[in-house]
Amino acid sequence: MYFAALLARTEDGWEASDTELDDVETLSDLTELAREASDDDTVIVFIEQEDAWFGIVRIEGEEDPRVYVSDGAAAARSSYGEILTREILGDELDDIDDELEALDLDGTEDGEPLAESDDDGPAGPAEIVPAAPVGDRLILADLGVSAADLLALDSDALAEIAEALGAAEVLEAVR
Repeated sequence: MYFAALLARTEDGWEASDTELDDVETLSDLTELAREASDDDTVIVFIEQEDAWFGIVRIEGEEDPRVYVSDGAAAARSSYGEILTREILGDELDDIDDELEALDLDGTEDGEPLAESDDDGPAGPAEIVPAAPVGDRLILADLGVSAADLLALDSDALAEIAEALGAAEVLEAVR
């Protein structure tokens, strides 16, 4: 189960809205969704999967989005988390995908049985992503959440971040 919310900073403070991610297939889709929520202001996208991981995407005007994920390996095993980790690790995951596509999945090559080896083949995307925080740890530093604070967050991370931003009440209203 996912929880996703947009926090848009306006002249009057933060505004929150929960959002459906059903049509989101890429980071570009997510960025477009966030930009529609606010004109040239800061938008923070929170995505959380049942205390397994959380992700933050920060969009500022037309700048490239900044991304942080609390547990790369856990996120890479989920559809929305893979979108975020793919953005962070980019070419590394593309190389793994190319290797996986090149495998002969029936266990033979040119009709010969696959030779026994200790190597199980190339790692899948979730296996190469570290089971640790990945991405921009300074994503919220200018808003009062330092890299150390971000790394120390526990299972109630989004509420703690919203509290630090002064947006706890608006986030709770959409939760």
